Amino acid sequence: MAVRQVIDWLHYEQQLWGQGIHRVAGIDEAGRGPLAGPVVAAAVVFAPGCTLLTGINDSKKLSVLQREELFPRIQRTAQAIGIGMASAEEIDAINILQATYLAMRRAVAGLQVQPERLLIDGRGTPGLSIPSTALIKGDGRCMSIAAAAIIAKVTRDRIMTEYAREYAEYGFARHKGYPTREHIAAIRRHGWCPLHRRSFHPKALE
Repeated sequence: MAVRQVIDWLHYEQQLWGQGIHRVAGIDEAGRGPLAGPVVAAAVVFAPGCTLLTGINDSKKLSVLQREELFPRIQRTAQAIGIGMASAEEIDAINILQATYLAMRRAVAGLQVQPERLLIDGRGTPGLSIPSTALIKGDGRCMSIAAAAIIAKVTRDRIMTEYAREYAEYGFARHKGYPTREHIAAIRRHGWCPLHRRSFHPKALE
């Protein structure tokens, strides 16, 4: 029988707090893969000594209801939260990676406290002067990053649900802009709308 791995979700934060680095921001994004809508990033700072948020996990492993339940709990628990976005037009102009970094920089700028260290999901960093550490799969092993991923995902899902009212023919409330069969069929039928990323060319539309 396999032994279930216990994740020390606060390992990175506690290590930095112990070094006297108190304002640690976890950063993650949502929406790099869709054909439409913005990429959204979030930065979350927890105060030293905070306790583990029960139920926290990689946002991709949580249901919609679980993410929605965690969203207000993160808001109540966090010392500061910043949210940043880059539009489809910006994604087309500078590419999705650079737009993701732009959204991350905007998220950090939106924090009510100045972070001393950034913990960022992935392999790269957004090019800020603040010392930064990239953690591969950080959303599955660092509470600050996991919280940022949930904030970013829920925020983006809500944005796309709102856009669905304006562009009802595309079904954004259901697929959130991802290249589902329904979405591809809608693009074939109605063409591109202002929310679409023209630089993304799925093979299904060739």
